[in-house]
Amino acid sequence: MLYFDHAATTPVHPKVIKKMDEVSKLDYGNPSSIYSSGRAAKSIIEQARNEIAKMIDAKPSEIYFTGSGTESNNIVIWSLLHQQNKHVITSAIEHPAVLKVLDELSIFGISYDILPVDSTGLVNPADLESAIRKDTALISIMYVNNEVGTIQNIEDLIGVAQSHSILFHSDCVQAVGKLPISTKSIDADYMSFSAHKFYGPKGIGFLYKKSEAHLKPLIIGGGQESNVRAGTENISGIAGLGIAAQLVNTNLNNRIEHLSELENYFKNSLIEHSPEIIFHGNSTKHVPGLCSIALPNHNNEIILAKLDRKGIEISNGSACSSGTVGISPILNAMGVDDKINQSTIRVSFGRGNTIEDVSLLIEALSEFSHA
Repeated sequence: MLYFDHAATTPVHPKVIKKMDEVSKLDYGNPSSIYSSGRAAKSIIEQARNEIAKMIDAKPSEIYFTGSGTESNNIVIWSLLHQQNKHVITSAIEHPAVLKVLDELSIFGISYDILPVDSTGLVNPADLESAIRKDTALISIMYVNNEVGTIQNIEDLIGVAQSHSILFHSDCVQAVGKLPISTKSIDADYMSFSAHKFYGPKGIGFLYKKSEAHLKPLIIGGGQESNVRAGTENISGIAGLGIAAQLVNTNLNNRIEHLSELENYFKNSLIEHSPEIIFHGNSTKHVPGLCSIALPNHNNEIILAKLDRKGIEISNGSACSSGTVGISPILNAMGVDDKINQSTIRVSFGRGNTIEDVSLLIEALSEFSHA
């Protein structure tokens, strides 16, 4: 099976599996306990926290473990219920873990405005400036879009927020392992991450919270994670996340180079074979290894089914909506017409893919190269 859907999830790295297996067998103590096995488990958590802090150039005390990027987003948004100001500004191409949450919380007084994007998926800082109200409490705009790979001008957007003393949150799930991330340059108050996007296990993520930013817990109980996220910690998952972060710290440049090589080969070869193909997103501000392409006059559901029978796995967009027939709201927000929308597929490469794999994908796609 040839797998080209790493934007949905990545295969767990063998070193991560090995570490998780060791921890599951040997480090069973409750990290809140004071005896030796509990202290050993607590040490594993803190080692992972240190690796993650290094990965995003943050303080270990600013890292909080969660169950996913989705949960991290939810914690930040639900926390607004405890504030007097409850207006949020977000964008039209956010993950459902932001847009659906805002919609659900409207009954509790949360109001929000959705900013448009241009044809490449970029938010205009001037639009953000115009949308700010006296009661705006939070701006939430993702760093890298999960369907088309567009990288936002995040520093400019954060600058607008800071000029009005408004907290800024960014869903950074798609950025790790593909871009260098530093909280010194991306001066957001909150950032959400998920391990399974960079060869870690599913069911574990983390939230970065700037030291001075306030936050109320979504899950309340024993007070773990400095009262931000209660519940006995997933020690093996956290350990695996720590190893995945360590691998990013040591291999990031190689991963970026590898993804860029695969993407360039894919695009150049595809254009040569199929000049009618349309590429979505921003050609310069673009995360390596993620390609959103339209094969005009071909339905993406049929394309996926035929490729699956050939042993090739890709998607038609976000894993949270792929598998269902419909129009991508992200492409719709970018002004893509319905016909092209429904002919769009997403190809996302990973560390295990080779040039030979990509050649086989191009050969398979050649079946759809002409109307």
